[in-house]
Amino acid sequence: MRTLICGSIAYDNIMVFPDHFKNHILPEKIHVLNVAFLVPEMRREFGGCAGNIAYNLKMLGGEPVMMATVGDDYAPYAARFKQLNLTQEHVQHVADTFTAQAFITTDLADNQITAFHPGAMNFSHLNSVKESRDIRLGIIAPDGRDGMLQHAHEFHEAGIPFVFDPGQGLPMYNGEELLGFIDKADYIAVNDYEGEMLQDRTGRKLESLANKAKALIITLGAQGSIIYADGKKYEIPCVKPKEIVDPTGCGDAYRAGLLYGIVNNFDWQTTGQLGSLMGSLKIAQRGGQNHQFSRDEIGQYYFENFGTRIF
Repeated sequence: MRTLICGSIAYDNIMVFPDHFKNHILPEKIHVLNVAFLVPEMRREFGGCAGNIAYNLKMLGGEPVMMATVGDDYAPYAARFKQLNLTQEHVQHVADTFTAQAFITTDLADNQITAFHPGAMNFSHLNSVKESRDIRLGIIAPDGRDGMLQHAHEFHEAGIPFVFDPGQGLPMYNGEELLGFIDKADYIAVNDYEGEMLQDRTGRKLESLANKAKALIITLGAQGSIIYADGKKYEIPCVKPKEIVDPTGCGDAYRAGLLYGIVNNFDWQTTGQLGSLMGSLKIAQRGGQNHQFSRDEIGQYYFENFGTRIF
C-alpha cells in the first residue's frame, strides 16, 4: 500500500507587517521601487507539497513515501519526519543548496508579497522512481521542472498508476507538455483556476481531458469539488469547518484523502468526501502541518458529516 509522493519539501517563512503596503508604496515611484517593511511577527512552518501530503496521508493510516530533494538546512525537517515516523529513504540531500522555501509578508488587508526560492528542488531529477520498491500508487506534485517530466515517464514506464497534480508548477509547461503528462497519468487533480489554465494551454475542454484519464478531480474551495470518472460527474460537498484560519495546505490535505481512497478502492463519492473532510480539518489551523487528528477521530468526523463509516 506504499504511495510514492514526488514533490517539494519546503519551509514557509511567514511574516506580518502591522500596516498596509499601500501606505508605504508611492505609485508615481513604482519604477524605482525601494521599500523595507518592519515585520515584528514571524513564524516558520514546515511545508512543501510532498511534506504536506505525506503528513496527512500518514494521519489517515496510509504509507507515504516522499521523493524529494533538500538542502543543507534540512536538519530540523529531518528530525520532524523522524518523530512522525515518516520514511526518508527517497529524500536526497543536495550539497551547497538551501531547502526550497517561501518568504511571505502579509499586511493588515491580507495582501501578500511572496518570494519563493526553489533551491534543492531544482535538482529533483536526481531522484528516480526506478529506485523505489513496492509502490502501489504515485503522485506528481509541484516540483522541479525536469524532475516532474522524468518522474511521469518513469511511473508510466514502470506501469505504476499515478496522479498528475501540477499545481503552481503548471505555468512551467506548454500545451504539448501538459498533454504528455495527461497521456501518461491515470488521474488528474487541479483546482478551478488551474483547470481553466489547463484548458487554455492544451486547447481542450476539461470534459475532453477527463476522457483521457480514469478520473479528473477539480477542487472548488468553499464550493466543494467535482470528480469526473466512469462517465459520471460526482459532486462533492464542502465540509463546513469549525473555523476558517488558514487555507495553506488545504489542497494537499484533500489530495491525501484522494490517494487514500484510490489505494483502498473506495468509490469516487466516498473518496471525494474524504478529501473534502481532510481539507476542512486542515483549514482550522495555521500552516500546512499543525492539525493533529487520530485515524479514529477522522473516521468519526466522516460519520458525523456523511452518515457512514469508512474505517
